[in-house]
Amino acid sequence: MKLGIIGTGKIVIDALYALEPLAGDKNVVECNAIFARPHSRRKGEELAGKYSIAEVYTDYDELLDKADVDTVYIGLINSVHYEYAKRALEKGKNVILEKPFTGTYSEAKELVELARKKNLYVFEAVTVLHNDVIEKMKENLPKLGNIRMMMANYSQYSSRYDRYLEGVVDHTFDPDFLGGALRDINVYNIHYAAALFGMPKRTFYHPNIGFNGIDTSGTMIMEYDGFSAVCTGAKDSDSPGYVLIQGEKGYMRIDGKPNIADNLTIVLTDEISDEVTKDAAGATVRPVIEEHFVPQEVCHRMTKEFEDFAAIIDRNDRQAAKYYENETLEVIRIIEK
Repeated sequence: MKLGIIGTGKIVIDALYALEPLAGDKNVVECNAIFARPHSRRKGEELAGKYSIAEVYTDYDELLDKADVDTVYIGLINSVHYEYAKRALEKGKNVILEKPFTGTYSEAKELVELARKKNLYVFEAVTVLHNDVIEKMKENLPKLGNIRMMMANYSQYSSRYDRYLEGVVDHTFDPDFLGGALRDINVYNIHYAAALFGMPKRTFYHPNIGFNGIDTSGTMIMEYDGFSAVCTGAKDSDSPGYVLIQGEKGYMRIDGKPNIADNLTIVLTDEISDEVTKDAAGATVRPVIEEHFVPQEVCHRMTKEFEDFAAIIDRNDRQAAKYYENETLEVIRIIEK
């Protein structure tokens, strides 16, 4: 995969670090160009020097026309995702688009259909779908019996929130730039629900609204047959993160920020084990505990997603691409509702 990097912000810096293990001898990804806005050219040049990127562009169309790239990774502010992705697809480039994919379902559907029409690929860069943990969750979900509850919390006090309280509105807290807790942070929790359970029957969002109308935090409730998924995301406060799935025969839990997900604990109560305990009512409980951890050799939470995207493009794996496309469309539809 010959990659053009679009942007110079924090998420792009994370992406470049995550890409390092896939370059060089492994030759999975070549980063051949980077786009910086004119006022950020110096930063683009610094990143190009640090990560051995051959060319720096301040004109996006020039990069698309001239750079030796077949794919672009777009790490710009949320409000321009659709525009920049569409321009790349129209120029014949595959697209890796940071979350949240687009602002509306119609935009997301248009991008997916355009990519399919032009025999290209468009992906949402959402880390939770490219992790051994989500595969273990899918594998073990039937063991939990009838699901009765999903709860997830991703709360992280934003480095920009103090400025917001002083009346200075950065794009992450600006409705005009598609900011807010739902799109920026709770989207990870929603992806877990959609990946494991599909589209909910009904959705409700209960936000805490800031002075300019933005959701600084909030809880989404998604109703499924027999249970609800309750997903909380906050940029105005902090607490330990987790994802918890409860069933009649046990539960599974991720401890820590849901976008990292480097562990999974599975507890089943309907199988025989050496440990026998009593629950609060005095009934015998025989828990079976399984623990899974992401291998330490994984460089960065974003590395696996780039590896997956490169493999799909190189193999022309339409079936795998369709899975990710449909997952993205479901989540954008949920957020829009």
